[in-house]
Amino acid sequence: MKTRYTRGQNIFNVFNILFLTALALAMFLPFLNVIAQSFSSSDAIINGKVGLIPEDFTMINYKYVFSDHSIWRAFRVSVFITVFGTLINLIATSSLAYPVSRPEFVGRKYVVLMVLFTMVFSAPLIPNFILMKNLGLMNTLWALMIPGAISAFNFFVMRSFFMQIPPELIDSSRIDGCGELRIIASIVLPLSKPVMASLGIFYAVGHWNTYMSALYYINKPNLWPLQVKLKKLFETDDISIDPASSVFSSLAHTSPEGIKMAVIIIATVPIILIYPFLQRHFVQGMMVGSVKS
Repeated sequence: MKTRYTRGQNIFNVFNILFLTALALAMFLPFLNVIAQSFSSSDAIINGKVGLIPEDFTMINYKYVFSDHSIWRAFRVSVFITVFGTLINLIATSSLAYPVSRPEFVGRKYVVLMVLFTMVFSAPLIPNFILMKNLGLMNTLWALMIPGAISAFNFFVMRSFFMQIPPELIDSSRIDGCGELRIIASIVLPLSKPVMASLGIFYAVGHWNTYMSALYYINKPNLWPLQVKLKKLFETDDISIDPASSVFSSLAHTSPEGIKMAVIIIATVPIILIYPFLQRHFVQGMMVGSVKS
C-alpha cells in the first residue's frame, strides 16, 4: 500500500534529504581531497592544484610509505592494541555486566552505583600517570589497553542487553546441570553477537585512534601507534630517508605533504573496511533497550 504524505510532510522530506546530503558531502569531500593529494605529485600539491581529482597522478607517495619501516612498525603496534585491546574490553565488560544483570546477584545495585560514579567523576591526569608509573606500565603497550578495559557507558549497554535474555532460558540450563561458565559460553555469548559487534566496533575504533594515552605513557618511538607517528610527521616533517634513494629523498625534502596524506589514508581505510562485515549486528545492537516487552 502506497503511503500518502501531506504537503507539509513532503516539504519536510525534501529539506531532510537536502540537509543530510549536504552533511554527507561536508564529511566526504575533505576525505576525497586527502585521497587526491595522496596520489598527486609534489609540484601539484605545493601549487595548490589538487582538488577532488589527483593531479599528475603518481604512486610514489605510497611507494615511500610501503618502504618506510617506521610507519609499518607503528601500523603493527596499532593493529596489536586494537585486536588485543578490544578482546580485553569485551571480556572485562561482559564479565562485569552479566552477573550484574542477573536478579539473584546480591549487591548488584551497589556495583551499578560504583560504575555510574566513574561516569560522573573521573580521575585527573596526574594521579593516572603516577598509577601507571607505580604499576610499571610506562613504556609498555599494556598502558594503552588495561586502564580503559571497561567503559561505563558500554557496560550499561551490555547490561541492558543481558537483562533482556529470558531468565527461564538460564534457569532451564541450570536444571539441566549447566554451570555458570557453560551457560555463558553456550547460551549467553551466542545470543549476544549484536551487542558484542556493536561494542567491539566502539572499542576497536577507540584503540585504533589511540593518541593521548600514547603521548602520556609511551616515550619509546618503536612503541608509538600509528596516530602518534602521523602526528610526528605533521609536527616535525620527521620522514626517514634512505640515502640510496635519491627519488625518495627529493620527494620527502621537497614536499612531504603527499606522504602525510598517504599515511592518513592507510590509517583510515582499515577501520572503515571492518564496518561492512559487522553492519548487520551493529544495527541490531543499536536497538538494545529501545523496545521493551
